[in-house]
Amino acid sequence: MAMPEQKTDVITPPAPAHRFADPGPLGLAGFAATTFFLSVVNTNMLGPSAQTSVFGLALFYGGIAQLLGGLWEFANNNTFGAVAFCSYGAFWLSFWYLVTKAVPAEVGSKANIVDILHGVALYLLCWTIFTAYMTIAASRTTGAVLAVFVLLVLAFAALTIGFFAESPAAFVANNNGWIRLGGWLGIVTAIAAWYASAAGVVNSTFKKTVFPVFPL
Repeated sequence: MAMPEQKTDVITPPAPAHRFADPGPLGLAGFAATTFFLSVVNTNMLGPSAQTSVFGLALFYGGIAQLLGGLWEFANNNTFGAVAFCSYGAFWLSFWYLVTKAVPAEVGSKANIVDILHGVALYLLCWTIFTAYMTIAASRTTGAVLAVFVLLVLAFAALTIGFFAESPAAFVANNNGWIRLGGWLGIVTAIAAWYASAAGVVNSTFKKTVFPVFPL
């Protein structure tokens, strides 16, 4: 007598999840390099004409590369990293446009120089506010990342004050204490960002903690 056929439930294993490399070190490196370059100019260690050399760096590394890093963070389900890198990538892209297109057009139309400087100050104030609340979120990441955001909000605040207080004569002479302070704070910010980037790359490559990031 034939035995009845036994029915079995076939369980199809789930498709393996896509794994992306951590885009954080790329975003931090692009941010650090561009911030460092422009901040050196803001300290007045180099002449203001040297600022033109940062435009390519701002467009491709600080801008496009960092924006791509933010998009990968979306794929990694990292809201903080996605918002941070996409936003600061857009910052550098908008900075490139502001300095190469918008401001020269206003100057060429003989607009009031004080109004232009205050417009730049308002632009920087927007980024100060954004960085301030991102600093709150950064307090739940690592000490290395939190240090970057604390320093950056101070740098943006100093630059904002500097451009609101800037006079045409001081602008021409490139002599504004707040902007120079913002430059020095920017340099320290860039160093902190480079450290966080290096930690991400080196620790991942060595499969162990070589550079501590101080989890919070």
